[in-house]
Amino acid sequence: MSGEASAPGTSPRAPRPGTQKASGAVTKKGDRGAKEKPATVLPPVGEEEPKNPEEYQCTGVLETDFAELCTRSGYADFPKVVPRPRPHPAFVPSASMSEKPALDDQRLSASCSLSSLESKYVFFRPTIQVELEPEDKSVKEIYIRGWKVEERILGIFSKCLPPLSQLQAINLWKVGLTDKTLTAFIALLPLCSSTIRKVSLEGNPLPEQSYHKLMALDSTISHLSLRNNNINDHGAQLLGQALSTLHSCNRTLVSLNLGFHHIGDAGASYIADGLRLNRALLWLSLAHNRIQDQGALKLAEVLRPFELTHTEVVERRRLLLEKGSQERSRSPSSSRHGDSKTEREKNPLMGVSSAALAEKADKTQTTKTPKSQSKKKDKSGEVAKKEEKSGSGQSPTQGTPKKEDPSKAGKGKVTIPEQKPSKGKGPKTGNKEKRSFLLESELVAEASEVVNPLLEPVEHRDGKVFMPGNKVLLHLNLMRNRITDVGLEGFLATVQHQAEFSKSKSATKGPVGLLCLSLAKNYFSPQCPTYTMIQELMLSRDPISKAKPREEDSMASST
Repeated sequence: MSGEASAPGTSPRAPRPGTQKASGAVTKKGDRGAKEKPATVLPPVGEEEPKNPEEYQCTGVLETDFAELCTRSGYADFPKVVPRPRPHPAFVPSASMSEKPALDDQRLSASCSLSSLESKYVFFRPTIQVELEPEDKSVKEIYIRGWKVEERILGIFSKCLPPLSQLQAINLWKVGLTDKTLTAFIALLPLCSSTIRKVSLEGNPLPEQSYHKLMALDSTISHLSLRNNNINDHGAQLLGQALSTLHSCNRTLVSLNLGFHHIGDAGASYIADGLRLNRALLWLSLAHNRIQDQGALKLAEVLRPFELTHTEVVERRRLLLEKGSQERSRSPSSSRHGDSKTEREKNPLMGVSSAALAEKADKTQTTKTPKSQSKKKDKSGEVAKKEEKSGSGQSPTQGTPKKEDPSKAGKGKVTIPEQKPSKGKGPKTGNKEKRSFLLESELVAEASEVVNPLLEPVEHRDGKVFMPGNKVLLHLNLMRNRITDVGLEGFLATVQHQAEFSKSKSATKGPVGLLCLSLAKNYFSPQCPTYTMIQELMLSRDPISKAKPREEDSMASST
C-alpha cells in the first residue's frame, strides 16, 4: 500500500511538469525578449556599415573630417587631431603658490592609479599635431611623428586636406614611408591647397632613394628637408639632376636640407653639377656627411667663374641661335602684306647659321630693325595705293586683297570710302600689335634667361668659355664633414672672388654670392690661417654678424 500510496502521491506532484512548462514558457519569452533587443540595435549598425567614404563631403575642419572618414573606412582606433604643444614659458613660483605644489605632490604620491600612469604616456600615443592660425583658427601646419602612415591613411588625407585653404607645411618624421606610399604622398600634394610650400620627410629611409620626385618641374615646394634618410652618392646624383640639367632646371625650390647622410665626394660633385645651372636655390645644408677635399673643391668651383664643358658650349650656341630667330620672327612687320616674307627670302643674311657670329648678328639686327620697319611701311603704303587704283587680282600672294576682291567686284566705287577709314585706323592697331609683340618678346627673353643660365654673359680665355658662377646661393653648411686644408684653399679663393665682385658696380644688378659659410668641425684645426681668413672675409658679408653690433650699440645708448 505504501507503494500504492506513493503512486497516487506522485499524482499531486504531476503539476510540477506544468510548472516547468510554465517556466519554460517564461524562458521562451525571455529568449524572445533577448532576441528582440538585438533586433532593435542591429538595424542602425547595419545602416552604418555600408556608409561609403566617397559620399562624405568634407567640412574643412580637419578634426571632424578625419574622424568621420576613418570610421567610414573601418578604423576602430585612429589617431586624434590635437594642437601642437608649445614649450611653456619660464615659471617662477611665488610665495602664495609655494604651498600648493607640496599638497599636490602628497596627493599624487598617495594615489598612484592606473589612470595617472596612462596620462603620463599620452605623449607617445599616435596623434596628428596641427598648428593653427591665431586669427581664424585654420590649420597652417601638420606634424605626424613616430607612427606608420599607411596608404589608406594617405587616401583619407587626400580627401580631408584639400579643403584646408591655409595649409602651408607638412612634416612627416619617422612614419615608415615606402616607395609606394611616397608616390601616393607626391600625388596628394597637387590636390592640396596651392599654399603648401614646405615639406619635411625626416627619418624615412627608402631603398630606391626616390626623393628627387619631390623636386619635379611642376612641383611647388619651396622648402624641402630630407635629413637622416641614409642618402648615398646614388641618391645625391638623382637630387643633383633634379636641381638642374642642360635642358631642365628647378625654379621653385629655395632651401634643401641634406644633413645626416652618407654623401661622399662623388655625391658632392653631383650636387655641384646641379648647382651649375640652378638659379633658384638659396640655402643648402650638407652637414654631417662624408665629404672630403675633392667634393669640397667641386662645390667651391661652382661658386666662382668656371669653365664650360664642350656639351655646355654647344648647348649655349644652340640657345643663342634660337633666341636670335625668335627675336627676328617677333620683330614688328607689316602683317597685312607679304612683302616682309619676300624680303626675308631675298636677304641672304637672315639665314646665317654661324655660331661664332650669333651674338654680333643679334646686336646688329636689333639696331637696324627700326629703319627696315620704316622702309617696309613705305613700301606697303605704295603697294596699297597701286592696288586701289588698279583694282583687284594683281597680287595673288597677299592675304588681305583676296578677302576684298568680291566686295570690289560687286560694289565698284563704294570700296574707296571703306578703305580710307581703315587706313586711318590701321596704324593705330598696328602700333598696338607692335607694342604687344615687344612686350611678349621682352617677357620671353627674361624667362629664357631664368630657365637657361647658359645665356648669361661669359668670358673668353685662351679659347675657353667661362661662366660667372653661381652667385644665387646665399647659405652653405658643410659642418662635420672630412674637409682638410686642401679643401679650405678652394673656398678661400671663392670667398675672395665673391668679395671683389660685390664691390664692383655690376654687383648692384643681382646677387653677390655667399653670405654664410659653415665649415666648423672638419678635419682641420680651428687656428688654421686659411680658416681664419675665410672667417674674416665672411664676417663683413654675414648680415647676422652685422646686426649684432648694431643691437649692442642701441642697448648701450639706451642705458
